[in-house]
Amino acid sequence: MFSKIGEAIQDIKRGRFVIIVDDESRENEGDLVIAAESATPSKINFMLKHARGILCVPVIGKRLDELNLPLMVYPHDISKCAFTISVDFRNGTTTGTSVFDRALTIKSLTNDKFKAKDFSRPGHIFPLRYEEGGVLEREGHTEASVDLAKLAGLYPAAVICEILKDDGTMAKLPELLEFSESHGIKIITIQDLKNYIKNENVNKQEIEV
Repeated sequence: MFSKIGEAIQDIKRGRFVIIVDDESRENEGDLVIAAESATPSKINFMLKHARGILCVPVIGKRLDELNLPLMVYPHDISKCAFTISVDFRNGTTTGTSVFDRALTIKSLTNDKFKAKDFSRPGHIFPLRYEEGGVLEREGHTEASVDLAKLAGLYPAAVICEILKDDGTMAKLPELLEFSESHGIKIITIQDLKNYIKNENVNKQEIEV
């Protein structure tokens, strides 16, 4: 039913989509995910057309601090998605709404040569602040997507979009599995990713010893 984490990492490395599902005790929902540096207009268009949720860009805190992007949520709302001020890239975009503008903004977020002055705010891209420690600290789609990018050796940022059913309600596991099969996209769980990272950390420690 679910793919192996190693297979998902390889797909992310190759610029492909992966579906990440969280636990039944949490949201029990799925996000369509791609590495931020793999974002293209056609891939953004696919996410908006088929997943149809809010398009967000999880990014490590260090980069968000460099861009002076503060949180839009209260500090004590730790269970909530850590939305920062939304942004658009200034150079080469128009309204910021088109998939071309969004892809350019996303790619620019992952390019350290661009600074805070290069982005207008508010905009049409919603960065999410990654919790340091990843899924070992917070079992969210934000952390899982960035952890996948890290494991793939890519820039620690991702693009995520919730998958909705045709009636506009949130897709649950049966619909997510159907989505996975119909589009040929691998599907993994956050719990499996967490276990994989735990094992990887143990293996690294054994090697270092």
